[in-house]
Formats: sequence, C-alpha cells, structure tokens
Amino acid sequence: MSRKPKILVTSASGKTGLQTALMLLHRDFPVRALVRRRDHRSERLERAGAEVMVANQYALPDMRSAMRGVQRAYQCAPTAPNGLHFNAVFTAAAFEAKLEHVVTLSQWLSSANHPSLFTREVYLSDILIGMRDEMSVTTVNPGWFADNYLMVLDMAAHLGVFTMPLGDGRVKKNAAPSNEDIARVVASALIDPDTHSGQTYRPTGPELLSPEEIAAAMGRALGRKVRYMDISERMMVKALKAHPPSNYSVAAVTQLALYAEEYRRGTFAVGAPTDHVARIGGRDPEPFETIVRRYVQERPALRRSAARTLGAMGGFAKILLTRPFDLQAAEEARDYVRIAKPAYAQDDAEWLGGHSLRDTAHLLVV
Repeated sequence: MSRKPKILVTSASGKTGLQTALMLLHRDFPVRALVRRRDHRSERLERAGAEVMVANQYALPDMRSAMRGVQRAYQCAPTAPNGLHFNAVFTAAAFEAKLEHVVTLSQWLSSANHPSLFTREVYLSDILIGMRDEMSVTTVNPGWFADNYLMVLDMAAHLGVFTMPLGDGRVKKNAAPSNEDIARVVASALIDPDTHSGQTYRPTGPELLSPEEIAAAMGRALGRKVRYMDISERMMVKALKAHPPSNYSVAAVTQLALYAEEYRRGTFAVGAPTDHVARIGGRDPEPFETIVRRYVQERPALRRSAARTLGAMGGFAKILLTRPFDLQAAEEARDYVRIAKPAYAQDDAEWLGGHSLRDTAHLLVV
C-alpha cells in the first residue's frame, strides 16, 4: 500500500495532463486520472497503473467524487469555452475536499483587461484557486506551446510549407515548450509542495526561434526543405474550419486570433527563455527540432509519398474553397459581458509590472 499522497490529474488525456500522470506514476505516486471518455490514452494510463475515472469535469457532483480520498491535484482546464465554469467547479470541490496542494495551469497572458475572454477567465480562476489559505498553490503559466505549431505539420511534410499568421519572423520570436517539459514542472511541484508552494513558473524551450527557424527545424526533422508562409487571420479561419482540430469551436478560433496578435506583438518572447524546466523539472528543455522528430517517429502518415502529397494538395484546395466567418461578428454574437477598455498584454501596465522584461531588445511592440 503506497504511503504517498494520491494525486488527481484533471484533463488526464490531454496535452499536459497525460504526461503529468505518466510522470507521477513513474515516481510511484498513486494517480486518479479524470477523463471524459475511454480511448487509447485512457488505456495507456491504466496500463501504467492509474485509476482512470470517466466523468464530466464541469459537473460538481462528478468532481466531488473525483476528489474523494485525494490529497493533491493538477488543475488543467480543457481548451474549450466555459473554462471559468470548470475552474469554479474544481475550486469548490477542492475546498470541500480540503486538498493540501494544487498545481494550476495558468497562462502567460493572464490579465484582467485582456481582449480574450478565455484569458480573463484564467485570471479570475487564478484568484479563485488561491482563496483558501489552508491549501497551497503552485502556478504554471506557459506561453505558446510547441504543440501549436505541429497542428500544420502535415502540410509541412507533404507540401513543404509551414503556414501560420505569426508576422515578420525576423523580430517575432518564441521559445516554445514541449508538453513533456511543461508536465515535468507540474509533476515536480505536485511531488514537493513544501518547495514549490506559492511559486509561479513559466516553462519555455531552450531558445527563441523565429517562424523561419521553426520551419527550418521542421524541415530537418522531416528530411525536406520547409519554408515559412505568413498567412492572414482570414486564411487561418478557413484552415481551421476546413480541418477542425478536436477542440474546435467558433469561440476558440476567435481567441486564437487574439493570441496570434499577441505573437505578432512579441509578447511570448518577453522574458524568454527561462531556466524553469531545468531548475524545477530536473532536465534541460527539449529543442524544438527534437520535439518535431518525436512527432514524426510517432506518425507514419507524415512519410512522403505521391498519394499523401496529392491528399495534402486536396486538403489545401479545401481550405481555399471554404468560406470563412467574420471573426469580429462571431465575437460580438457571443453572450457575455464585455469590458470597456481591453488591452493587449504589453499595453497593460499591470501585466507589464508582473512579468519579467529582461532580454527584450529584439521585440517589436506595436
């Protein structure tokens, strides 16, 4: 019988939740993995020794059940609308269960005045989770994930282009962390609350890269030349509508457009890179090329062939033929209270005052 505290991992089949659960299991911590359905990811967790629980993370009765007998937890809101509702449910259940420690996945952009509703909800969630003095909290606030670039890896593999609305790559840079490196920081904080309670960590990759450098790294991993193509937000909307990811929603697309604007403004480069993966997670952060190579090894469909190239060309044609929706109209149609004077991160004095501004000479702030 393990004497180690049981740890709840929410969104346990997601990008960082899965890796966090596996790392905790590897360290012999009992893990309850909360998932919304059974699939190959939940099967992997069960094989590793996790107690898998299928539940609705937005339902308070389900979250109460998930926290029964648990001492610590990873609060990882799904990348979807209603994130604040999820975090309110989690926080209420955590208070009732008298958890001793929580690690919460926040956001580098988190602020009260941001144009993104998702980001403002994260800011409120950070306040809520810290309101019970008896429960310690560690905050992890990564920026733009390396995984975000890999949404378009198929096009890079088969057509030789990396397409995103990231602006002029000579000055707009990012040090993107892998899901695994974020999870290393999360797992370390869950394992040792005495050291990490009350701390805020920002895991990053080892170096700032321009979009052109990201494209080159993709090319090396794929064994072909890949060039960066800066696209408009309109084209991004068409691509996401034509080939929707698993967490696709109109609301999520409107927020992604706001985050792309932050990227073009250089906000994800502010204060990066950090040493938090090495210092807290216990190993050097993964270079972006290493991350891509792992994806390539895991996905045989990325290997080049005439049939796959034709398929990619057909997918690109579908993007061109897809009708976009109006981002501004979609945002205005949503039913929520709007703030009077929203401000992007680097236009917000409160955000600037709470974030490291070292090594920012390369930024272009508009």
